[in-house]
Amino acid sequence: MDERVLEAMTPYFFDTYAVATSEFGYSIGIESKEGLERARESIISKLEASSGEVIFTSGDTESSNTVLKGIAWALKEKKGKHIIVSKIEDFSVLNTAKALQKQGFDVTFLDVDAEGFVDIEGLRKAITKETVLVSIQHGNQEIGTVQDLKVISEICEEKDVFLHTDATHSFTRLPLSVKELPIDLITMSAHTIHGPKGIGALFIRKDTQINKFMDGGFQEFNLRAGVENIPGAIGFGKAVELVNEEEIRHLKAMRDRVIDKSLSEIPDVTLNGNRNKRLPQNANLTFHYVEGESIILHMDMKGFAVSTGSACFSRSLESSHVIRGIGGDHERAHGSVRFTFGRYNHMGDADAAIDAMSEIVARLREISPLGRK
Repeated sequence: MDERVLEAMTPYFFDTYAVATSEFGYSIGIESKEGLERARESIISKLEASSGEVIFTSGDTESSNTVLKGIAWALKEKKGKHIIVSKIEDFSVLNTAKALQKQGFDVTFLDVDAEGFVDIEGLRKAITKETVLVSIQHGNQEIGTVQDLKVISEICEEKDVFLHTDATHSFTRLPLSVKELPIDLITMSAHTIHGPKGIGALFIRKDTQINKFMDGGFQEFNLRAGVENIPGAIGFGKAVELVNEEEIRHLKAMRDRVIDKSLSEIPDVTLNGNRNKRLPQNANLTFHYVEGESIILHMDMKGFAVSTGSACFSRSLESSHVIRGIGGDHERAHGSVRFTFGRYNHMGDADAAIDAMSEIVARLREISPLGRK
């Protein structure tokens, strides 16, 4: 977390610590409410949204659950019980769709191509008169592929279907304007932009038919019950304000360095995702003939934190559904490594990471039967 985010949050733990109250409440409650609304305005402004179209949640999982279940429950009697999601969505969308499927909803899991792009014609054909929601992520959490939301949103608008996008990994990193794109719902989270964990946001366009996800009080325009996490919201708002174009260019430069050096200096490496239409902070590569979990353990000993699509790294003990979704086999998933970069990384980190990776992969291949072969 950025120290400036913590600095902005601190008074709301100790001084302005009250729950948010109306203008007729006690003074520290009013101050809390004013702070909450300033934070909300930071997100609204970034999206070019309107007042009242952003609510705070506990994170991207709650936001996406609210969307899928809230839309499904609101429209199942009025329109139908059909939902469309891509096969490579993050678990907050994918597993919520599967839960709705068990409750009797019809779910289409849309194919993607070898680089992770949604089958546009497949989407067009999949939408029926009973389709209530399409949920297609903006940027993929593993391979970084960025979807063409302009085309996707225009199809959904034409077909009169609500569109949700999970922008957890793209919000502030890529342009996303609800004034320019007819997107109805957007999931966001603070933890991916140097904000605090445990706070997220959800854009809900006015006149979207959605049921309340949790029962209780009337907070967040009566769309999200429970006392607001005001310090978290303050931190989210501050984190949004701190992202700038120079930082994005810096992230892209490190991403490209890792991709270019890996492909040119290490044999038998495959880039996962598109070379250019990808998140600025994401590089995902498969190092063939070695296991991803072995790589990350050796990288960790050298001071680098990277992740893998290997089954042993997953709590579900299944290899990456994203790599398999783009046509990769288990071997490709097992050898995949995701590098993500942030504000506090520099180009020397990118170079050092690939130098370490080159050494580690060579050593592991020497002792691997597949590598020797």
